Amino acid sequence: MTAGNSAPIIDPNQAQREAVRHGIAQCQQRLLAAGHNFRGPPPEPTTCCGRGCNGCVWESYEAALMGWHEEVGALLT
Repeated sequence: MTAGNSAPIIDPNQAQREAVRHGIAQCQQRLLAAGHNFRGPPPEPTTCCGRGCNGCVWESYEAALMGWHEEVGALLT
């Protein structure tokens, strides 16, 4: 739950989210080890109604995260 919001955050892929967070942390470690001071990944959504909306906040997050991963990959190659 977020501060000021009594409803839980709904994440349709919650089971996979920890693996995603782990992958982000690994990317950040690789960036630091390579001497790159690169911006952090996009923040996870803090709201979702769980109704599978077209243009869900999780879809936008995943698209932004993919872009971040592509930029990280370009820096590390």
